[in-house]
Amino acid sequence: MPGSASLDLFLLRHGIAEERVAGRDDPERALTPPGRQRTLAVLRRLRSLGFNADRLLSSPFRRARETAELALQVGLASELQLESRLMPGGDCDALLPSLEGRCLLVGHEPDLSAFAARLLGAPDQSIRLRKAGFCHLHIPAGPAEARSGAQLEALLRPRFLLPRSV
Repeated sequence: MPGSASLDLFLLRHGIAEERVAGRDDPERALTPPGRQRTLAVLRRLRSLGFNADRLLSSPFRRARETAELALQVGLASELQLESRLMPGGDCDALLPSLEGRCLLVGHEPDLSAFAARLLGAPDQSIRLRKAGFCHLHIPAGPAEARSGAQLEALLRPRFLLPRSV
């Protein structure tokens, strides 16, 4: 039964992307070359630390999708599923009942941080993911529709994962 096992939830914000044009959030904004390089370095470091996922779900927005594709490239997961509920303003909470095992979600701010805060029972805006930032939450086994008691295992800024030169 999905959701009855414990869940290790990995949240990853997309890397540094092209600037917004006229203040508009374009779904086709790509990662910048330095953003790709930095994100790839972060993902390689996470992989070297033993992180891997059974499932990889990503916002279909280009910058998140490119970040997720880099995660595939380094072996953090074996396949990618695009998920509209991870788009900006989407309903991350609606995903929770279908998740189990080790799941990596790639998305946007402030949605991922707000999602993590809710799962932890923490105040709004108490968590902030930087670009290419990573959060690991552990949720104990229990019925999918009543998941609670998330524990914060890691909240990592990219600069803590990278060598000084990146």
